[in-house]
Amino acid sequence: VTVTDRMNYLSPLNNNIGYVQCIEEMMGLELPERGRTIRILMAELSRIADHILSCGLMAMDVGAFSVMLWCFRERERLYDIFEVVTGGRLTTSYTRVGGLSRDLPDNAVPMIRDALAPILETCDEVEKMLYHNRIFLDRSQGVGALTREEAIAYSWTGPLLRATGEAFDVRRARPYLGYDSYDFDVITRTDGDSLARFQVRMDEIRQSVRIVRQALERLKPGPFCADNMKVALPAKDIVYSKMESLIHHFKIIMLNHGFAPPAGEYYSCTESPNGELGFYVVSTGDQQPWRLRVRGPSFLNYSAINRLAQGRMISDVVAILGSLNVIAGELDR
Repeated sequence: VTVTDRMNYLSPLNNNIGYVQCIEEMMGLELPERGRTIRILMAELSRIADHILSCGLMAMDVGAFSVMLWCFRERERLYDIFEVVTGGRLTTSYTRVGGLSRDLPDNAVPMIRDALAPILETCDEVEKMLYHNRIFLDRSQGVGALTREEAIAYSWTGPLLRATGEAFDVRRARPYLGYDSYDFDVITRTDGDSLARFQVRMDEIRQSVRIVRQALERLKPGPFCADNMKVALPAKDIVYSKMESLIHHFKIIMLNHGFAPPAGEYYSCTESPNGELGFYVVSTGDQQPWRLRVRGPSFLNYSAINRLAQGRMISDVVAILGSLNVIAGELDR
């Protein structure tokens, strides 16, 4: 959690899931069905929140201020859900090794269902406002274009890579949490410019809504954490009432205690809103990793800014940066 708190603050749930999942895969830990479904549910809601705000801010950067307000409204609607579910709005520690910090509260599912239709309506309104808007098209179409081969050379992933025509999505290429059993499309465009990146994100919002609706249908009663208190933190109510659970709690979190992944090297990745979020861990069999490397997608996406801006006007850099959805926390090295 300490590592992921420093990551992409617009999609903390996705990043939280990515690091925890890496440890679980190293440990060979299996999550119950409800835990996996809730993770997918929250990850896709987080993807929607990131994409819709990214599109709104890019639109504002090139002059469409009203669009930003519409998108911000939907982002806040989703953050209200995050607050109800996780207890926090921005940096959350909802995902834990072995499951989740708590189950979904009773009012979470109705809130999620009520939020989906307005999100789709806002997407329709944004597209009506911008896709035939001469100013928006002049500022984004053909601006900051990159070919598929160049994007691969720059190690681009996520919406930026898919905007060049490469249909690579970690949820399909390396399925996790059961994503291979969900019905959704990998969105691509071929122009590779700022407009194509905007369009990919808008279409991916609709695909995430599809996944959320499927997850809600699959959400069945049951445990949401692995039944292994040597690894998964026990629930607070039993920590406060049972001595064994209190002992397990302290043994996991105390310095020089806790579980130890097996010795070896491991790489795990998830599809965060900005692309492949990877964690490379080298373990010596102790409680602390000997080495940890985070592949933050924004760091690699931003590396192409010089190439994207070549031959353009200074004002075009504003649109290019908006289409990259650069997150400063991921660039900090």
